[in-house]
Amino acid sequence: MTGTLLSLGHGYSARALARLLIPQGWHVIGTTRREEAAARLAAEGVEPLVWPGTPLAPALGRASHLLSSIPPGEDGDPVLAAEAEALRAAGHLAWVGYLSTTGVYGDHAGGWVDESTPPAPSTRRGRARLKAETAWAELCAAAGLPLAIFRLAGIYGPGRGPFEKVRDGSARAIVKPGQVFSRIHVDDIAQVLAASMMRPPARGQAVAYNVCDDDPAPPQDVLAHAARLLGLPPPPEVAFEAADLSPMARSFYAESKRVRNERIKRALGVHLRHPDYRSGLAAMLAAEG
Repeated sequence: MTGTLLSLGHGYSARALARLLIPQGWHVIGTTRREEAAARLAAEGVEPLVWPGTPLAPALGRASHLLSSIPPGEDGDPVLAAEAEALRAAGHLAWVGYLSTTGVYGDHAGGWVDESTPPAPSTRRGRARLKAETAWAELCAAAGLPLAIFRLAGIYGPGRGPFEKVRDGSARAIVKPGQVFSRIHVDDIAQVLAASMMRPPARGQAVAYNVCDDDPAPPQDVLAHAARLLGLPPPPEVAFEAADLSPMARSFYAESKRVRNERIKRALGVHLRHPDYRSGLAAMLAAEG
């Protein structure tokens, strides 16, 4: 199957998806807020579209599939605020995808969550994401569109890994007893999205998928393994209470949970390329040459 994907906020994860789809014959239209970024998208084989600033209706009319990676702002989801009418008129879309976060589940003191766990976000970002999920679900239900919501764990991959900081000695292992995070390699995000496009939800229905690997782990374990791969000593450990973290960084440590991913395997037939951080980090290092 091929088609045309309209990718709103064509960033890190969406670019990985495009790299998967374009060789298969897909056409990808990617939005960017900056004119200067359009040339980069074109060089990657993506048709650039500056948005906001250009009406989406013509691109929506050409698209068979729609993915939104744009995060909510202070006033809610910017796509829905500006383009709800055009989206309601796009009943021909075969699939709508929305990138969310496992932060909607809130804190579970290291316990397990799955898609049946009631969302209970404890951070402002998590609450905004849950509100956006609900708004997308309501619009798609009214328009008869199939919506797949992807709750992404911590994303890593080429250009987003620990190696640079471990090499230059700036990495610190922040230790908070009992703290665990789930993660996902960007290439596995891409294959989950592609698998969902082949198996969309029923029209008017919304289905949530946790997108994470099989091995939630403390952050200091990941840094220590990266150092081992580089043949370097592990970064120094710093107690969370003593760490000089930004409010944004500190907020990530406000929640601890282990996220289950059985639904992407059972419902979408996904076999993770990188089922744990050890596999993912090794692949990243190999790709560096």
